[in-house]
Amino acid sequence: MSHKRIPKRKAAIAVGGVAALGAAAFLLPMANASQDNASGATAAPKTLKATGASNLAAQLQTLLGQAFAGSYYDSAKQQLVVNVVNGDNNVIAQAEQAGAVVRQVQNSTSALEAVAKTLKTKATIPGTAWAVDPKTNKVVVSADSTVTGAKWDTLQSTVQGLGSNMATLKKSSGTFKTLVSGGDAIFSQVQNGTVRCSLGFNVTASDGSPAFLTAGHCGVAAKDWSDSETGQPIATVDQAQFPGNGDFSLVKYNDATTQTTSDVNIGNGQTVAINQAVDATVGETVFRMGSTTGLHDGQVTGLDATVNFQSETDPNGVDTVTGLIQTNVCAEAGDSGGSLFTQDGGAVGMTSGGSGDCTSGGETFFQPVTAALQATGATLGDAGAGAGAGAGAGDASATADPSATAGDGTGAGDQAGGDQIGGTADPSATAGDQSGTGDGTGTGTGDQSGTGVGTGTGDQSGTGADNTSSSH
Repeated sequence: MSHKRIPKRKAAIAVGGVAALGAAAFLLPMANASQDNASGATAAPKTLKATGASNLAAQLQTLLGQAFAGSYYDSAKQQLVVNVVNGDNNVIAQAEQAGAVVRQVQNSTSALEAVAKTLKTKATIPGTAWAVDPKTNKVVVSADSTVTGAKWDTLQSTVQGLGSNMATLKKSSGTFKTLVSGGDAIFSQVQNGTVRCSLGFNVTASDGSPAFLTAGHCGVAAKDWSDSETGQPIATVDQAQFPGNGDFSLVKYNDATTQTTSDVNIGNGQTVAINQAVDATVGETVFRMGSTTGLHDGQVTGLDATVNFQSETDPNGVDTVTGLIQTNVCAEAGDSGGSLFTQDGGAVGMTSGGSGDCTSGGETFFQPVTAALQATGATLGDAGAGAGAGAGAGDASATADPSATAGDGTGAGDQAGGDQIGGTADPSATAGDQSGTGDGTGTGTGDQSGTGVGTGTGDQSGTGADNTSSSH
């Protein structure tokens, strides 16, 4: 087949059906832009969107130097809170003048980094994770359901030895695992069966060729990727990092003339234009899209997280990944590699792994997009002329209307082949529908303006959460 202009299902940003949870939240009107206090004397904290807060935090980290002890976004007040330890009063005044809420804390960044190093040395146990929580000014250590007996005792004693004001220990439901099996619109045939992952974001490689980012454990598991379970490969892994310092892959399209778009298909015939790569900020609301569970939202809870996955190749080994984003967004098998983004079109991360599910809740870790781009030399954005992909059958060039509400209709495309060929997602559908093999058809708004009506297939066929697929 020719790949000079790949159809919507090939160029779209990996995603499929939409679950109701999170969809309405995503389509709420965006917050007002930041506003400066014009009085000049004692500046009130600025009202900021999350992206603006992230940019301000980066500036203040440079300004405060060693006094900077982390920051987070207060989403209720739409303000940036910056932690300061032993700070110079003049510098603190400058931070306040810049629009941040400044608070004095006990633990410095270097002290908390030392805690993380101790945990790495003494408590690298499968099923554990840790990250700095700037809200509590401590390191939060998590243990999944597999950490019991002597392992739990070792972890508990290590955390206690750090001191009560340095770290806290909590139990997480489920098991920390990478989320490859089941899933989305990219496939690879390996010796033990079919591997399925989610495409994260289309990018342009450093040599100008079209490519996409996905999870590193997907790139390690398989080299050649197709857009359908039985189709010929259309892309080949160029770089892959897992485990170690990150979980990302750069996969190049085999046809250098392939045209791609910088959209995330959120279902309901809508897309979100991705306009930049942004760093995550603790406290901000983020959205994750994946075909197994659809669209879900939550908050960033930690940065530079370390996760110790059980090794897939060594029963007694550990696959440790560092530098991840920790969130309370749920995810399930098949969501791995999928897009994490902000309401205003910022690319934040790709799904790495986590625990729990989208019924009982859980936590999920993500590879930062900014770090993946820096490591691979790729740039976020279209390659070629842009192929209007992933916008749904109603209007191929449409984008999501921030003032719209969650649409009605039925299934948003064939999960087995990644087809975004019609209809809008049924808000009453559940994640369990993804594992079925039955077809569901119906009508829904196909036009982003809400005026067009189209009929589309909601075929959930394939191995959406198929336990026979290889699990990573």
